[in-house]
Amino acid sequence: MSSSRTSIKRVVGASMIGTTVEWYDFFLYSSAAALVFNTQFFPDTDPLVGTMLSFATLAVGFIARPLGGLVFGHYGDKIGRKKLLVLSLLLMGGATFAMGLLPTYHTIGVAAPLLLVLLRLVQGFAVGGEWGGAVLIVSEHGDERRRGFWASWPQAGVPAGNLLATAVLAFLAVVQSDEAFNSWGWRVPFLLSGLLVLIGMWIRMAVEESPVFIEAVKKAGDKPAPEKAPIVSVFKKSWREVLIAMGARFAENVSYYVITAFVLVYLTTHLGLPKSLGLNAVLVGSAVHFITIPMWGWLSDVIGRRTVYLFGTVSMLVWSFVFFPMLDGASSWSTIGAVSVGLFLHGAMYGPQAAFFSELFGTKVRYSGASIGYQLASIAAGGIAPLIATALLDSYGSSLPISIYVAVTCVVTFIAVYVAKETRGTSLADHDRAESVAA
Repeated sequence: MSSSRTSIKRVVGASMIGTTVEWYDFFLYSSAAALVFNTQFFPDTDPLVGTMLSFATLAVGFIARPLGGLVFGHYGDKIGRKKLLVLSLLLMGGATFAMGLLPTYHTIGVAAPLLLVLLRLVQGFAVGGEWGGAVLIVSEHGDERRRGFWASWPQAGVPAGNLLATAVLAFLAVVQSDEAFNSWGWRVPFLLSGLLVLIGMWIRMAVEESPVFIEAVKKAGDKPAPEKAPIVSVFKKSWREVLIAMGARFAENVSYYVITAFVLVYLTTHLGLPKSLGLNAVLVGSAVHFITIPMWGWLSDVIGRRTVYLFGTVSMLVWSFVFFPMLDGASSWSTIGAVSVGLFLHGAMYGPQAAFFSELFGTKVRYSGASIGYQLASIAAGGIAPLIATALLDSYGSSLPISIYVAVTCVVTFIAVYVAKETRGTSLADHDRAESVAA
């Protein structure tokens, strides 16, 4: 028992550190898109238009994520979770480090934003494969009684990465003038990614392959016929589960990027407040998010994935109409409170999500199915959320249309989760046996 607990803790730690590093890279880009890229790569435009162009490059990365999910999911279901996790970390870190060396528009002209988009595509491709492998290798190591809790820790790597990225940006904003930060200071956190990747690689290489996957490989070895491509099986037998995962992602994904990325635009461009206020609010909110995600994951082990998820969805719908009036208060406490409560409620969706999605699919298609459902939704959800929110603000000059936009996504997510079956207590091995009988 002690050995088993030590093993799961080791896997959780390695997966979480890897996701922290990768999401540090990812959210560093979203923060830079809100604060810097509009002047460095799109300087000859109106401030809000330049910001929308910056967020458009952010959205491009989301387009690459489903492709990453398909490729990594296919090979992750074929050759194992661990190898693909190492590759995703290398790709993400390399692209981010290269961004720190990228010449700006003033230096090489239109080639600068084109190179930025190319590197952003590599980032999106890598993230597309990262999430599925990280949460599945933990889910497949743990038992069904505490799967929600253990699988929520790689999810906590998201706010941890955001916390780290925002902390670095906030520190630079304090020690540097705006001129120095906009000129060269923004490159520092991108270059730091190289060191973080080396640390993450060293830890991630120690992860053991999933025992559930190893068992599935042994069983498959006794079959005379070769396995079909996992992606074919997913869309043939598990299309309903893919749609549920996509729908469940909508409110979670959109609300997160409105709260953590668009908030910087709203505060600085619309309210004329210093960027340090927004960065500090996201910093505190990310700390709250990090602490409470495992709490929500644990609660989903007690009362069910759907119950916790639906609570988060309804709460976020209500909060979407409270969030912006609190920001309009233009005080540190109201801003920090708006972001922190928003991320606390968001955790009710994100905490149980890893276990919920893992339990929807069998082992032979789990990496593909979970990744496809998770990443396809990202294109129409989080990928364009800051862009849509900025466009709505530019068109109406009011936050109300943005609140309505978030509320509509909450309705979509509520329906998807409501029609899903409760998965708490599902044995992943039993799931495979049931899948074989059905086949």
